Amino acid sequence: MITSLDQLIPAAQQKVAGRPLTMAVAQATDPHVEEAVAEAERLGLVRGLRFARENPAEAAHAAVAAVRSGEAQLLMKGLVQTADIMRAVLNRDTGLRTGRALSHACVVQVPGWPRLLHITDIALNVAPDLSRKADILRNQVQVAHALGNPRPKVAVIAAVETVNPDMAATVDARALQEMAERGELGECVVQGPLALDLALSAEAGATKGVSGPVVGAADVLLMPDLEAGNVLYKGLVCLAGADSAGIVVGARCPIVLLSRSDSAAAKLNSIALAVLAAFA
Repeated sequence: MITSLDQLIPAAQQKVAGRPLTMAVAQATDPHVEEAVAEAERLGLVRGLRFARENPAEAAHAAVAAVRSGEAQLLMKGLVQTADIMRAVLNRDTGLRTGRALSHACVVQVPGWPRLLHITDIALNVAPDLSRKADILRNQVQVAHALGNPRPKVAVIAAVETVNPDMAATVDARALQEMAERGELGECVVQGPLALDLALSAEAGATKGVSGPVVGAADVLLMPDLEAGNVLYKGLVCLAGADSAGIVVGARCPIVLLSRSDSAAAKLNSIALAVLAAFA
C-alpha cells in the first residue's frame, strides 16, 4: 500500500511498465503545465498529446474528443478556464460522462502523520446532497484502491458525532454509513457522523466515549461541503506544510486539473496519481 507521496511516481512507473499512457493536454501553452508534462514524459509515465487553439474552449473539446475516441487515456487542464474544460467533459453528446458524479479526489501528506489522508471534495461539488455524496465517496474509495488500500476507512465529517435533524450533514453521514453497511458504496468501512478530532485521534474517541472502526484511524475524510473541504486542505498546506496530489474522477478517465499556484511536485504527483487511477 502506498503510504507516502514519494511512492507515487515509482508505483506509476511500475504500473505502465515502459508503456506510458497518452495524456491529452487541453491548451498546452502554460509553461508550468508544460514543465510538469515534460518531466512526466522523461520519467516514462505519459506521452503528452498537446492541443492548442486560438480559442481555448476549442482546445478543451479537442482534448476531450481524443479521450472519447480512445486516442488518449488521461486528460489534463492547461491554460484554459476550469469551466470550459468541465463543460467539454460534461457535454451529454460528446463528453466523458459515466452516469456517476464527478468529484475532486485529493491526497495529502502531512509532515509527521503516519499515513496519507484523502480529503474530498475540495474543488467541484459545492453543496452535495446525499446522492452526490455517495458518488463522491465511491470515487475516493476507487482512488484509495488504486493506491493499494483494499478497504479504506472513511470518516463522514460533521461538526458533531451525533445525528441532529437540524444538521443535514449529520443525517447524511448516518445514511452513508448505513449504505456502506448494505454494501452499496464498494469495499470500504464508513462511519459517521464524526467530528474531525474523532476521525483522527483515538485519544479523542476515548475521552468522548466514542468508539468504532474509523475512530482515530480514518484514511478518507468525506467533508460536508466544498467550503469545509477547501478550508481544511489549504490549512494543512499553509500551516502544516502538507504536500498533495489531486485529480478529478468519475469521468471516463482521470483528469489532472491543477491551479497555477500548485507546486511543481504537486503537479507531477497529480499526473502519477492519474496514471495509477487509470488502472483501478
